[in-house]
Amino acid sequence: MDFDHALFRADLDALPWASYGHAYGSAEDVPGCLRALAGDDDAAADEAQSELYGSILHQGSVYEASAKAVPFLARIAAADIRTAEVLLLIGGIAEGGEDPSPEAGDGPPAEAEDGSPAEAGDELPARVSGEAGESDEVACRRAVVAQLPLLLGALDHQDRAVRQAAAWAAGWTGAAGADAAVPALRDRAAVETAPLVRAELLSALAQLDPEGTARAATEAIGPDGSPPELRIAALLASADIGLPWTPAHHEAALALLPLDRLVADRFDHVRNEPLHHLTVTLLLRDTDPDREAVFALLDKALRHGDPETRTEAVWAALTACELSRGAPARLVGALTAAAEADGGGAVAAAGDGRAAASGAGSGGGAAGSGAGAASGDVSGALSALGRLGAYGEPAAELLAARAAGEGDVADRALEALVTVDPVRAAPLLARDLENRPRAFAAACGGPVGALPPLPYDPELLAAVRRRLGALEPGSRALPRLAALLLSWGPDAGPAVPELLAALPAYPRQLPKVLAAVCAPEQHAEVAEALRSLARTAPADDRFEAARALHQLTGDHGPLLSLLAERLAAGAGGGDSALRETATAAAALGPAAAPLVPALRAALNAPDAGRNNPQMDADIAIAVALHRVTGDAAEAVPVLAGVLGDGDGLWRRWTFVRAAEAAAGLGPAGRPLVPVLKALLTDPEQVPSAVLALRAIAPDALDTDRSAGLLLDAAEAGAAPAEAVDALVALGVDTLSDEHRARLAALGERDLRVVRFGLSGTIEAADDRLRARIRTAVVGGVRTAVVSRG
Repeated sequence: MDFDHALFRADLDALPWASYGHAYGSAEDVPGCLRALAGDDDAAADEAQSELYGSILHQGSVYEASAKAVPFLARIAAADIRTAEVLLLIGGIAEGGEDPSPEAGDGPPAEAEDGSPAEAGDELPARVSGEAGESDEVACRRAVVAQLPLLLGALDHQDRAVRQAAAWAAGWTGAAGADAAVPALRDRAAVETAPLVRAELLSALAQLDPEGTARAATEAIGPDGSPPELRIAALLASADIGLPWTPAHHEAALALLPLDRLVADRFDHVRNEPLHHLTVTLLLRDTDPDREAVFALLDKALRHGDPETRTEAVWAALTACELSRGAPARLVGALTAAAEADGGGAVAAAGDGRAAASGAGSGGGAAGSGAGAASGDVSGALSALGRLGAYGEPAAELLAARAAGEGDVADRALEALVTVDPVRAAPLLARDLENRPRAFAAACGGPVGALPPLPYDPELLAAVRRRLGALEPGSRALPRLAALLLSWGPDAGPAVPELLAALPAYPRQLPKVLAAVCAPEQHAEVAEALRSLARTAPADDRFEAARALHQLTGDHGPLLSLLAERLAAGAGGGDSALRETATAAAALGPAAAPLVPALRAALNAPDAGRNNPQMDADIAIAVALHRVTGDAAEAVPVLAGVLGDGDGLWRRWTFVRAAEAAAGLGPAGRPLVPVLKALLTDPEQVPSAVLALRAIAPDALDTDRSAGLLLDAAEAGAAPAEAVDALVALGVDTLSDEHRARLAALGERDLRVVRFGLSGTIEAADDRLRARIRTAVVGGVRTAVVSRG
């Protein structure tokens, strides 16, 4: 097809691109990218394609400019210019889109004014190019559906890559394009011979017509000589469609292992890790047969002789443990076998980074696949055992034996042992603390302190003291050491001499540690050191010392003077420093009365378009004014202004803090009832809103409705721990039988309630929540029985 570059440029220039938006704002750069994509300069075209993926298809998100670009992309592809690449971009835009609502109408591509089918790049009527008021996602899906003649015509292209790209793109046209796409895809599937194209066609049909594709998927599983690329596509389609997972599926999956290589050249990035995808899809069905199917498949894969297969299986097993409460106990034996098969010093030739990622949970980052492979953790199984917590106990002997060795493999084994058997891990860590960075990080609470630190151990304390004495200024180990000592409290008292010696070098990290760990007989010495630091250190280094001194002795003089200085200087560090200052003032209570005028002056104007940090600072100031003066009159309008501002992005935690502050006002916060009730429509805000309403105006709180909303939030994985805490605060014995049963089910079901968090922390957080629910339910039942008696 001849390509009229002059007409193409003229049509591009006829649209107001600067008024359209994409990921980075104005889309005025899109015409230049499209011109370069259609040009003869391959380097410029490659750069333009990359730019378009960053702007109109940014990490899968689409925009107004994305829909406007589709007809021009179609014209480029129709002219056989970079056809496969452009079809993939069009398909990605369709993938990021959404089907129109049934009321808005859908269907096959529009017709031109003369009644003929629309050609690639034709100007589109409003129903296709984007109706007024519809979302960008819907407009994008409509725009691609309008180009189905191009996509379906490309199914017969002589180039295999073009046929494959066309099949993949057509599969994302959704319900709006299914009527036109499905027959054409079926016709092509009947004659196609290329394995990758056959796989893409089957996947597209499974997405557009699941019920009608079930038979084809079942037949393609084999074994009947079907190419492995098609067989794995059939297994994935069977799972997605919802077909029962049978022994035939199980045997086919095992026969194809390892699976990732079979989809390496596919365009379907949703299912580019087949074993992982099968694990997630089957577990989310939440039935006993499907769970057992996953566990049986993973058990076999983890015990496989091929390191590449074991690596795939470990990654899938880790995800199974994040999703299923039954997975750790069921898979510990197979993970142990995988770790044993990896050996103590084998080197894997086929690591892809996932082995290292499996050990990154508490270590704060992995060194890459090479590190895990060279250390003997070829598949990542050794590190993965640490994710099992107490369920990993059967592997304790293996872990302890490996931890007694040298190098990275010993560090990884000890890291896992910290969570599996902390009592056994402590003396091993104490013997070689400096050479066990991963295990040390796990002992101190893992990523951002999200896991329980290692319990107090005298040998480990002695090692920590030695480490403190040898620290260089600015050492990155100090925050972890401080966190560990802080968690031990007075048991860490013997470390006070080392802490005092290090205090001048770490004036911001160590004061609160000293206040928390020092024994009564050490108070005077520690207090004098803190008082000296608060008096003589540079301004930025005095704050924590003054605060710790107040905590330890009740002496608020140095802290009060410092807070006055900071407020006079505008907190000296922006909104976060102002928030910190106000929080410290609130802790002083009435003693901070001299600070009230400065606190009032630091408030932002409520109509000043505040950002989240400014709102957080205002919340802290409102709390301080209330606690210092005992009067809520000034706090109420501040909190009302925050809670009533629904225009900003990422307000979740700011609203939570505001609701918690409102709860602290008690009945004096009653004017906040309307804005707090408005938060009950957001599952993530329900727990803090319910608790605030309960504290402020219990008569305005519909307890039964609130309990239902809290259970809805927990069941959806939205702030589940906070929702359960709120239910406990309402009183489990006051719940209806239905609500109590739903709460009990959250504690007994297999699918985890906690679904989100840092890698390596979800399982532990859910286990804690499960124990909390079970305790609450048992206590509530007992209370109810006693009250009825």
